[in-house]
Parts: sequence; structure tokens; C-alpha cells
Amino acid sequence: MNRVCLVGRLTAKPELRYTNSQIAYCRFTVAVNRTFSNAQGQREADFISVIVWRKQAENLVNYLDKGSQVSIDGRIQTGSYTAQDGSKRYTTDVVADNVQFLDPKRGGSAMSNSAEPTPYDYQNTPTNDVNIDEDPFADFGDNVSIDDNFLD
Repeated sequence: MNRVCLVGRLTAKPELRYTNSQIAYCRFTVAVNRTFSNAQGQREADFISVIVWRKQAENLVNYLDKGSQVSIDGRIQTGSYTAQDGSKRYTTDVVADNVQFLDPKRGGSAMSNSAEPTPYDYQNTPTNDVNIDEDPFADFGDNVSIDDNFLD
């Protein structure tokens, strides 16, 4: 099974392009935070290349900007090509089947007219004081044991 689910932020404003047969597509990079900190206590991110096709590509370009948060469901696709210097280059991309816009709707902006619904009404959602930088499982240790009779 080849499935990928990512939540991250766009690293640049996406640009719409077309194939020779006039099919819309968009390539962009998503910064996805790692779930742990490095030795200096800082969070690192992975920068993942994503491709979106057709109407989703058009929506992405029309409604998102650098820093917009998205959820991506798709698959990994690998490929290769020969560079101008004759060397062989390898690629790994996520081909998005579904892109959800996760940023709150902004009154009066293009985001409020998005064809893609956001999963929550952020304007009316109560805020909780949750520190997302804390690891909620830090005190659990390395091992988890589950008794086989637990479900009986």
C-alpha cells in the first residue's frame, strides 16, 4: 500500500503550470515539522515535494499563499531523468489525491470563497490553552505493555 498523509505549510506561493496537453498542475514544497527536537532542543522540519493536478491545482494557486497550512493525502512517486551534464538524477514526490485547506477563513479575502471547505469553523471554535511544543507522551517511557485479556 502506498499512502501518504501530511500536514504542513507551503514554503512558497504555488504557481500553476500546464502540460503540453493543457492539463493543469502545480508543484510545491510543504514544510512538515518533525515530532521530536534535536540535540539543541530545536524542532526540525522536512521539506517534501508535492504535485497536484487539475482543478485541485487551480484551487491551490487561487486560494493559498506562502505559509498556508494544508493537509495532503496522496501517494509517493519516484522517477529519474538524465541531467544536462549527463548524470542520472532521481526524484521522489508526493502526488496529492486530496488537499484540504487548514487555515482559518479570512473575512473578505479569497480564502473565504474557497471551493475547498475547511474542516472546522475556526472563528467559532473555543480556544484551549494547549502547548503544542510539549510531548504529551514524554513520561510514558520507551515500552508500552498491553495485556491480551484487556478486551475480554
